[in-house]
Amino acid sequence: MNVNISAVGNADSAGKAAAEVVAFLSAATRLLFSNGETTRRLVLAVERLGKALGVEVALSARWGEVMLRIGEPATARLYWIGVSPLGVDMGKVRAANALFDRLCNGEIGLEAAQVQLAAIRQSPPVSLIRFAVMAAAGAAALGVIFGAGQWLTLSLIALAAGAGAVLRRWFATLGHNAFAQPFGAALLAGVVGAVAARFQIVSMPHLVAVCPCMVLVPGPHFLNGAIDLARARIALGACRIGYASLTTLVISVGLLAGLSLGDLNLPPSSPAGVVPLGYDVIAAGVAVAAYGTFFAMPWRMLPIPIAIGMFAHASRWLMIVPGGGSVETGALVACFLVGAIVTPVADRLRMPFAAFAFTSVVSLIPGVYIFRMASGLLNLIAPGHAPSPDLLLGTMVDGVTALLIIIAMGFGLIVPKLVIEYVFPTLTDREPAVGD
Repeated sequence: MNVNISAVGNADSAGKAAAEVVAFLSAATRLLFSNGETTRRLVLAVERLGKALGVEVALSARWGEVMLRIGEPATARLYWIGVSPLGVDMGKVRAANALFDRLCNGEIGLEAAQVQLAAIRQSPPVSLIRFAVMAAAGAAALGVIFGAGQWLTLSLIALAAGAGAVLRRWFATLGHNAFAQPFGAALLAGVVGAVAARFQIVSMPHLVAVCPCMVLVPGPHFLNGAIDLARARIALGACRIGYASLTTLVISVGLLAGLSLGDLNLPPSSPAGVVPLGYDVIAAGVAVAAYGTFFAMPWRMLPIPIAIGMFAHASRWLMIVPGGGSVETGALVACFLVGAIVTPVADRLRMPFAAFAFTSVVSLIPGVYIFRMASGLLNLIAPGHAPSPDLLLGTMVDGVTALLIIIAMGFGLIVPKLVIEYVFPTLTDREPAVGD
């Protein structure tokens, strides 16, 4: 999509920026904003670029557009860039931030930076084979974490997730609707789960349907939205949360539609079996590797979030199993540790915090509770069936559990980040932003 820029201002302004500087700042803004960079880091990067290029820049972001004010406040010109934060690509963000560092340090000139930035923007996504294989592996790993121990069950989970990944890439070639891809993949997973239940292929067909859908949950958008809300960017944060919530709703609708073809309902809330620590931690590492692939993290960087994610999941397991804590407490402790570790690490690696952090804690997402709640709500209003107290109670438990885990994960990841950036600004190697 081409950047649509319009400008208003005093044409005779002495602080008018050169066209090539405006074009570069606009392209940099669009790349970072559309690929998952946090709003604060976007502001800092663009202001820093402006100083390096000899202009004063102020940025204001909202859903669907970013406004740049270039020049002194009294004589500045305003530029509007049409862009929405729909994507997540850690590879592009990292490459762009590294490029901006070289430009600000005087290692390259503006002309060379423009050429390299255009190449970064046009870099292709991860290969289809890698995308499908890692989607299959990640979904199967989540199956292990949630108690799927049979090889046939794990194979069906992997098949549904891998086929869903291929379907998503195919839908991407047909149009740019943000919800078609997750809906199609969730629908396919529901159909596979319904077939497995109808023919009694496995003993846990609900996990065959649910686990491929959990890899579709838009965690970075939830996290970026929560960070914006914490920094009082209410409008943008609410839009990010709304987009992520609507995507999750679309996934739930697709899943339930697929399950309905086989008249299969997700079981009510029930405690999962205890998975041995070794299996649990290894599965968490595989899930982290899968999400790193989804977000285009370079291969050589994957060991870092894998190690962090395995450590976090081991901490959660120790809190819940021998410690007797709740899943919510386990998620809070694990995410707090991840937030404290990832904040300086993600900045040093020039990675977007939300994608990096969520990749490290993806195994903690309460997707299974969300989908069971959606199934329970549908059954409560189904015609011809009197809702049972057990169904109502199970639906409420699933909903409350999912909400508490999401809140715990949000607080656990965001609070350490805000504290570290405020108390130890040198750890994040950035100049403080105005108003932050």
